[in-house]
Amino acid sequence: MGQHVDHTTAGERYRRFADFYPFYLSEHQSRTSRRLHVVGTGLVIISLVLGFSISPWFFAVAPLVGYGFAWIGHFVFEKNRPATFRYPLFSLMGDFRLFFETVGGRRPW
Repeated sequence: MGQHVDHTTAGERYRRFADFYPFYLSEHQSRTSRRLHVVGTGLVIISLVLGFSISPWFFAVAPLVGYGFAWIGHFVFEKNRPATFRYPLFSLMGDFRLFFETVGGRRPW
């Protein structure tokens, strides 16, 4: 569990998010890791709102809390390498999709 083989061939990359998202989910098997991702993404959203409304310094906090929670999930609980390193945009999109699916009740907490 947590050790997923990226089925793209050497040098090939996912070209569509729809193809990437099942891989993303397979890299988030641990319930604790998924929870850490949801909390981290929620804190990112709060940081962005505070950045616009209170102080731009909150913009600097956003990636720290987002990646901090997510990477703890990967390194401690999943024991895998975050997809952010290979697929930064798709990984970010996956984080937000996972967040909204979870808070929307379509994915178990």
